[in-house]
Amino acid sequence: MSDLWAKKQSEKGRCYMIANTVKKIAFLSTYPPRECGLATFTEDLVNELDKISSLQVSIIAVAKDEKYVDSRVKYTLDQEDRSSYAKAAQWANQHVELLVIEHEYGIFGGDCGDYILDLAQELKIPFIVTTHTVLLAPSSKQKNVLQELGRLSSKVVTMAKSSMPILTETYGIRTEKLVFIPHGVPNIKVNSREQLKLSYPDLQNKQVISSFGLISPAKGLEYGIRALAKVVPDFKNVIYLILGKTHPNVKKLMGESYRQSLIKLAAQLGVSKHVRFVDKYLTKEEVITYLQLSDIYLTPYLSAEQAVSGTLAYAMGYGRVIISTPYRYAQEMLGEGRGLLAQCKDADSLAACIRTVLNDPVRKKKMEQRTMAVGRTMMWENVANQYMELCLPAINRMNSQLYKNKRTSLPSMDNYVAFPFDLDPHKGMKAKL
Repeated sequence: MSDLWAKKQSEKGRCYMIANTVKKIAFLSTYPPRECGLATFTEDLVNELDKISSLQVSIIAVAKDEKYVDSRVKYTLDQEDRSSYAKAAQWANQHVELLVIEHEYGIFGGDCGDYILDLAQELKIPFIVTTHTVLLAPSSKQKNVLQELGRLSSKVVTMAKSSMPILTETYGIRTEKLVFIPHGVPNIKVNSREQLKLSYPDLQNKQVISSFGLISPAKGLEYGIRALAKVVPDFKNVIYLILGKTHPNVKKLMGESYRQSLIKLAAQLGVSKHVRFVDKYLTKEEVITYLQLSDIYLTPYLSAEQAVSGTLAYAMGYGRVIISTPYRYAQEMLGEGRGLLAQCKDADSLAACIRTVLNDPVRKKKMEQRTMAVGRTMMWENVANQYMELCLPAINRMNSQLYKNKRTSLPSMDNYVAFPFDLDPHKGMKAKL
């Protein structure tokens, strides 16, 4: 009995040591200086996880020509070199205990990014997949890539609850593997809307509508401009800010033709004075400042497939009234009176929503309060804690299993001499010799 007790105590002590050592986690993702939402997402999450003393976080950066200055970038994966994927897996197996793969089809090489499967199949450590795109009607190849990642992974994170049944029914990922963790939002303190407008002479006494992010035709910004033109006759103090540079992939294919078409459209509709273009990749501080300046945040996206929008998440975090077309993420986030949904590719519908907000300050204030209540739960600190709670059990399970596999069995007692004993009530036990 005493041997069994000692054995259990030893195992308890070992499990305690496993649970309380510093865990080594890596993230596979694009990373700054690449200018894309995924890179910013990963940097924000890692910055917050770095504050947790029980974690040691590193980056495997998916790269083309980028040069990295962040010391957390420990390994670089060549996006278009297939052999680089297996090598990256080997590095991860040797240096970290768990890998988080930020999955977006376009950031990995091969057909629909299928090179990532080479890496996943070579991993000996547990890994988690965070899905940034979940397509309702994927091609057979797109379906196969995400399905296989889901099969091999320990957990699959989605940032939209509406994606969970799709991941199960379309991609065949088991329900028990799915975890919802919201998109994070930076917690940056800035002045109030009224105070900020005083610092921007062109925006004083204006109703500010804004859209931001990398510009591409998929954003549907032409419908935002057409809606503005329908609103301006009744609200001459409206300004529409279109914030962000052209998406690098769009610029490579089309140059600045889309941006130029938007500028031309504003002129044709007679609203050039009501539209401002800020042609730059915004810092997080600039994004938050412009959001705080805004009375309405507008996302007139063309596709209903948009599973997640980092820009909409930011707007939620700072309690803005949001008007959006009804892509999946917007429908989920703007329910219960937190915003307004307009029809896709419909300037009249967008204009009607804008008028509703501008005509009813009381309703606008209530929507801001409802949005803020949800948005505050999405701060990066809360999100990072959820990732930590997801990662640590996977690492501990792996380490416990390794310990069990390596543990030597107790020596047999067969070769030891067993002496019979007599029990004397006055003198205790003595051996019979």
